[in-house]
Amino acid sequence: MSAPELLPIADARATWSVLWREIRRLPGLSLVAAVVITGASAAGLVAPWALGVLVDDVTAGADSGAVVRVVLLIGGAAVLSGVLTAVGVTLVARVGETVLARLREKVLDRVLQLPAPVLDKVRTGDLLSRVGDDVSAVASALTEVGPVLLSATLTIVLTAAGLFALDWRLGLAGLLALPMYVWALRWYLPRSEPFYRKERLALGDRSEAIIASLRGSATVRAYRLEDRQLERIGDRSAVARDLSLNVFRLYSFFSSRINHAEFVGLTSILVTGFFLVRADGAVSVGAVTAAALYFHRLFNPIGALLMQFDAVQTAAAGLARLAGVVNLAETEEPAAGRTPQNAELELTGVGHAYDGPRVVDGVSLTLAPGERVALVGASGAGKTTLAAIAAGVLVPTSGTVRLGGVDIRELGEQRTRQQVALLSQEVHVFSGPLVDDVRLAKGDTTPAEVEAALDRVGASAWVRALPDGLDTVVGENGQQLTGAQAQQVALARLVLADPVVAVLDEATAEAGSAGARELERASAAATEGRTTLVVAHRLTQAEQADRIVVLAHGRVVESGTHADLVASGGRYAQLWHSWTGTKALQGETF
Repeated sequence: MSAPELLPIADARATWSVLWREIRRLPGLSLVAAVVITGASAAGLVAPWALGVLVDDVTAGADSGAVVRVVLLIGGAAVLSGVLTAVGVTLVARVGETVLARLREKVLDRVLQLPAPVLDKVRTGDLLSRVGDDVSAVASALTEVGPVLLSATLTIVLTAAGLFALDWRLGLAGLLALPMYVWALRWYLPRSEPFYRKERLALGDRSEAIIASLRGSATVRAYRLEDRQLERIGDRSAVARDLSLNVFRLYSFFSSRINHAEFVGLTSILVTGFFLVRADGAVSVGAVTAAALYFHRLFNPIGALLMQFDAVQTAAAGLARLAGVVNLAETEEPAAGRTPQNAELELTGVGHAYDGPRVVDGVSLTLAPGERVALVGASGAGKTTLAAIAAGVLVPTSGTVRLGGVDIRELGEQRTRQQVALLSQEVHVFSGPLVDDVRLAKGDTTPAEVEAALDRVGASAWVRALPDGLDTVVGENGQQLTGAQAQQVALARLVLADPVVAVLDEATAEAGSAGARELERASAAATEGRTTLVVAHRLTQAEQADRIVVLAHGRVVESGTHADLVASGGRYAQLWHSWTGTKALQGETF
């Protein structure tokens, strides 16, 4: 196998296209949220304008009633702005949560539909960091930062309009700060964006190191590698930490440039206003006061935009990684064509290589309808690869696989899954009621049918002993099942799915010696009447098969019944005598 690979990362255009496409799916809610936030920002413009009016009224010798009216106006505008802001933030958060939920579903859907060869090459840490860290970063941006940014942006736009409404010359004076803002952004963005992308990758590397250590914890303890693994995790964490510090350092310089821009803008308005007031009252003192307050009011929204830029950059990097998965090309299903005539499984000249020598080479094998064939061979002989090819999970490098006379490439992935089921030794028990776990194979199954399936695979006794029977919560958050019990659950799912072909890849390996015979009987019962290919972990499984196929170095070296192969004295006979201890092993070992 090649080294693990990273999933793709979308460019800026594709990233925002994915986000905008999801927002457009909520047109009504998005429009209402935008209108409410706009109203809140507009209400915030009343106070500076009212204070400017008050200055002019006081200068003109107005009575106390004018002051009271201005105070009431400012108070009413503040209350209205607060109410609209609260409602707007809630609506925007609701839009964000909905968009995020749909993005998360799409990411998981695309990952679950990735072809097995592609999924095997994907780095686990990269995948988990996308559905974990990246989703968290985007969630924070959409639900917490999003409303702040939207409100701040609208406030800036409306306040700038208010400046020009007071007097166009005051508006131009305030715009003198704009080039400095732009210059600060142009300095910051090209320098910071690469750090954010590297930071997301570094987090994936850290996750990969942690997961590898946890998965191999037994080996780590056996060889006393704890310090080495901790050092490795520490090194990966240090890289992520240093990247974050570099970003913060850049951000500090960026903030100082923003402060300079604020100083220039406010000074320009005050100086311009001074000369305009002196020029025969071209502008009133109240107007200049309002203009200065308007510009000062920009400090908070501009500061909010800039203070959240770190979160925005992080979320943008995370969103690009999510969009990269969402935009993965979907496997096109072929048009409905021929239907398999029967349950015959035929492999012709099948060969496969990953990124090196062929692990399966020129294998031709036919399983008659209802026949049970055991696949036997040494570790690395190509058994698992051949089983995956037979199940349609892996596309062979050469050769064809036919089901009932139809090439499975014509059937497509969905139709092949309906006809052929692959059951491996790595069985997952989902957290939830046992009845729901079993009926994953067929959603409309009744409890009675679930009970019948469990009874067929010999699981009724331990199921009845559970606290709540079929309704007992199992899995990570409930009753823990043994390896043999988990395999029986998987075999019960196989019964409910009712495929015509079953491929079992060492499906009894987790049973241990005590439960091996019971699980082998369950396996035989679940596959009764089906065309079955069994990768035999125990030779007692091979003994029960109609035919045994022996693999060595990716090729078929023997084929026949158990009795015939033992009598022939070949490789299978050597393996059998070694397994049973009835004869010393000679020649090549398995």
